[in-house]
Amino acid sequence: MADHAPDIDPRLLEILVCPLTKGPLRYDRAAQELISPEAGLAYPIRDGIPIMLVDEARPLEDAEKAKLKDAPPAPAS
Repeated sequence: MADHAPDIDPRLLEILVCPLTKGPLRYDRAAQELISPEAGLAYPIRDGIPIMLVDEARPLEDAEKAKLKDAPPAPAS
């Protein structure tokens, strides 16, 4: 499914922030989610549209949070 998922416009990714923390998001193309490391939430992307509602986000697992801590920050454009 993720292989055929539409990419998100990079300009959109630059302006989107977590609605809860107002912090930056990371794009997980494989899972089609926008990840908020600060909030520990993953916002779904459906049909190329980010669903930026806290009620729709899933909590990150502890392993996912640890992985994000170890990952380098996303490069700035």
